[in-house]
Amino acid sequence: MLNNIIAIVAISFVTVGVIWAIGNFTHPAKISTTNHIKGLLLVAQDNLFNGTNPDIIGTVNVPEKLVVLNKDFVRHDFIVDKLNINTAYLYPEQDFTTAIASKTSGIFEYYCSLHPITMRGKIMIKTA
Repeated sequence: MLNNIIAIVAISFVTVGVIWAIGNFTHPAKISTTNHIKGLLLVAQDNLFNGTNPDIIGTVNVPEKLVVLNKDFVRHDFIVDKLNINTAYLYPEQDFTTAIASKTSGIFEYYCSLHPITMRGKIMIKTA
């Protein structure tokens, strides 16, 4: 009886592995098109943005292109409440393009709602 259970479990693992492999071959991961962007690139990886959650500096009334790319194996998002930026959830290898723009100077906080303690930084908008 125990041997039958072990055999069934082993066959199940092999079957799931084969189905997963076939799925990866028939539907390969999307290649990112963000290799040559103009503007800012924030990469979400290892529960940080760009490894350090850098400060982003902008200028009043000068929109700055921002691409957020998820290179992690878990979901992330990018939110700036006071600038009305919300990428929604980004799955692995998914990216989102937006602009940072403000009519007033100030310091605005950005964060990932799924990892708010480790993925948090500042956007500083300065006058020209």
